[in-house]
This record gives sequence, structure tokens and C-alpha cells, in this order.
Amino acid sequence: MLNSDAKLNHNIFSRHIDEAPTRDGFGKGLLEAGSEKNVIALSADLEESTRCHWFAKVYPERFIECGVAEQGMVTIAAGLAISGKIPFVNSYANFCPGRTWEQVRTTACYNNANVKIAGHHAGISVGPDGATHQATEDIAIMRALPNMKVIVPCDAIEAQKAVVSSTQIYGPMYLRFQREKTPIMTTKETPFVFGKAYPMWISSGKNIDVLIISAGPIIYNALLAAKELEREKIKTVVLNSHTIKPLDEKEILKWAKKTGAVVTVEEHNIIGGLGGVVSELLSEKMPTPLERVGIKDVFGESGQPEELIKKYHLDVKDVISAVKKVIKRK
Repeated sequence: MLNSDAKLNHNIFSRHIDEAPTRDGFGKGLLEAGSEKNVIALSADLEESTRCHWFAKVYPERFIECGVAEQGMVTIAAGLAISGKIPFVNSYANFCPGRTWEQVRTTACYNNANVKIAGHHAGISVGPDGATHQATEDIAIMRALPNMKVIVPCDAIEAQKAVVSSTQIYGPMYLRFQREKTPIMTTKETPFVFGKAYPMWISSGKNIDVLIISAGPIIYNALLAAKELEREKIKTVVLNSHTIKPLDEKEILKWAKKTGAVVTVEEHNIIGGLGGVVSELLSEKMPTPLERVGIKDVFGESGQPEELIKKYHLDVKDVISAVKKVIKRK
């Protein structure tokens, strides 16, 4: 059943579910955050694609167009942050943080500068743009940096909350957004607390078989899988771990202990992403059977988003298969 405590959109499984790209949530959140005069937006010639053009129209005096110079953009942002501003840098995730990793490391993280990095068009669902534009390693390279925090919102509403919330959390932060329209799974009332995971689905009854942990829009496939598994008398809990660093270890370990089996679901390489950090946690503090649904250490390719989700085994049936596989390992 949908977890009423999380105040989800209870029309989530209807044919008429609302959809919007998480990048739209970013744009709305940035505009809302703009009421704080220290908030500044920087773009690398992609303001419309990253939705920071909404901010630029309302606050032109606090918008900086850096051109196709992502490394310079990050360095400028670090200087602004050290001067007391709250800069948001914007580009495709493969360019920032992909192209700017050294600048992020040295000018932002090393100085613990209050820079917010918005990585857009992440994952393979970018589609026809192909592997050169499909960031599937970005979470890994960001969470390895000291002082860096990492958030992956599940839908446009959560993305807006994450952006606004980020202005209240000091230090460098990576926020990951996607281009395609994806289901709206939460409501304005759904709580968003940095660093806190929460259940989006809890099967009825006492004995739950598997914990499914996910982050980002791909969590919708985890929810669909949970609904299908319920019909097969397999009970699950689906945990939204939107904050990947710092991970909500307490919540994850609580459910891992109750279920004795874990599946992670992500639109990212299983190495270094959500599956990686969960496996690290479990191996150190509570050894538990784990199956990871994600990109299997390969590059993407050009194709329609739905085709790529199926080809790279991120579909509902793949989540179901992983759940059944991990149950056998208990």
C-alpha cells in the first residue's frame, strides 16, 4: 500500500498521472530561492535547458552567463561563495561536474565553499543524445569528494523543495536533475528533510520480505514493481533515499534488519552510486543479501528513453527479478 504517512499523490498508479521533468522543479525552486538576495545563478550557455532562465528573467542582476566555459564557471562560483554568496552553477551533468571535477574538488570542496552544483540531463534517459551526454557516473565522482553533499530528487515537486532546502545547508552540494518528463509521485505536503530517507510504499502485514531503496525518478519503477509483487504475496517497502550523501544509515539499517534482503534501484552506474554506497554500509554494519538494479558498468547509447530503460535493465520487470533473486539468498 502507498505510505499515507509520506502523503504521496494517491493517484500515482492512475493512467492520468501528472508528469514533469525534475529540471522544471529545479527552475521553480531556484526562482523561489531567489527571494534570498545572496542567491546567484550561473550558466554555461544552457540557461533554457537547465531552466535557470526563469531566474535570469526575474533577477537579471544576479544571473551570470559564463558561456561554454564550465571550469571557469565553477571557479567564479567558488569565489562568490567565499564572499558570502550562494551560487548555483548549471550545466549538463556530463559537463559539470564531469568536465569540472578538478575545479569542484579544489575551489569548492577543498575550501568548503557554499557552491550548489546543478547537474542536468543526467542518466541514460537523456535518450538520443547518446553516451557523450548521458552522465551515469556523476554521483560516484561527487560523493567521493570530502565536504560534498549529494541529492537526487524523485520528481519535480521534490526537486523544487531540494533546491530551496539547499540554500539553508552550508557547503558544496550536488543536485541531480533529468530532462524527460517523469511521474509526479509526491505532493506539496510530502515532507522533505535533507539527509532523511522515507518509505513511499509499505506492504501491509508484519513480515516484509524485501527492502527496495531508490532515488530519482526511477523510483517510480520500484513502486510499480512493489504493487505487482504484492499481488504475488511478496511484501516490500520502497524507501526514497533522495539524499545519497550523507546517507540515512539509521533508516536503511532499520528496514534491512526487518527484511533481511535489500534491492537498490538507480539510473546510474551500480559502481559508486546508490548501490555502491548501500553495499558499503551493509558490508560494514549489517551484512545483508543485496541485489543492485542499475547501469552495469557500461556506457549508454543513442535511443528513446523508454527503449534505453529496457535495454539497460532498469524496467519494472528487472526490479521484480532482482527482488525474487535476493529472496532466494536470504
